[in-house]
Amino acid sequence: MTIPQTGTPMPSHGELPRSITRSIVSVQLLVRLAADHGLDAEDCLASTGLTAADIAAPHRDITPEQELRVIGNLVAALPDVPALGLEAGARYHLGIYGVWGFALATSPTPRALAAIALRYLDLSFAFVRFELAVHDATGLLTLDDAHVPAAVRRFVLERDFAAMANAITEIMPGARPFQRVDFAMPQPAYARAFEPICGVRPCFDQPRHRVVFQPGFLDTPLPRGDALIARACEDHCRRLMQRKQARQGLSMQVRDRLLRSPHRMPDCTAIAGELHLSPRTLRRKLMEEGTSFRSLSDEVRRALAEELLTTAQLKLDEVASRLGYSDAASFIHAFKRWTGESPASYRQARWR
Repeated sequence: MTIPQTGTPMPSHGELPRSITRSIVSVQLLVRLAADHGLDAEDCLASTGLTAADIAAPHRDITPEQELRVIGNLVAALPDVPALGLEAGARYHLGIYGVWGFALATSPTPRALAAIALRYLDLSFAFVRFELAVHDATGLLTLDDAHVPAAVRRFVLERDFAAMANAITEIMPGARPFQRVDFAMPQPAYARAFEPICGVRPCFDQPRHRVVFQPGFLDTPLPRGDALIARACEDHCRRLMQRKQARQGLSMQVRDRLLRSPHRMPDCTAIAGELHLSPRTLRRKLMEEGTSFRSLSDEVRRALAEELLTTAQLKLDEVASRLGYSDAASFIHAFKRWTGESPASYRQARWR
């Protein structure tokens, strides 16, 4: 067959903005994968700045560099495990992606799915960059891993490819979307492990990594497609990306300092001094990033409160004390302001 070389390009992910934080969920999956192969969490987290307590925190955000370090530790410790990246990618299900995954699942067609997926790829856990071109109703997806550190490049490529294929399978059970799959890397000894994922025998030692979709596949109606819901989800993705991008500067530094001592959270003046700013300048800069010191304080306390209420069997006055409140009543009042419900009802609803 002739692989199309030209066509109408769809939005691509572009250069990976390394400062965009990501959920710790991906690292949680990697640590579980390591445990299944006999590797301790401490070894996985070495030199990352992350601890076992961080791994247990559902709302913790990390940097891409921290996840790459975890991957590096995993690859270095398990060099003899074949297809480790493919095994990892199979663990990435739509549900872990939050609203981004729901937006994909409710897209009316694979073409619409691809547009959302690529536009908001930073809401996933991918490091590989994807670009889709369409020629005569045939889609050609190019995967670029050149910017990924060489030591982890194969693992990342295999993981991100398998995660992508897994998402398509979950959205379209039984579908065989790929007409051809090419990889630029040499053929590994475990090449057959790719076939159940690809649905075809992949070709190795090719000029680039790319996938050719079956003709007409991009316009196939999806079983859960709902254009209205998909647009609402995309709007949510857009706002979430804007918040993430706004929080990478001074806001992140303030949040990190607040997290260091939640039981005795420093005030605006103290943090301004740590950052060599006046309180007035700190407030102004936070306003420019679309937030405020109080909003960040509330955000940190709320995230910690939700974690303690759902993962620790603590009395309300103990939770209040750990978050720096003088008594349970003050904490209950604040929690109702954040969530609209009492801590007790929040906990009961999630422990059922």
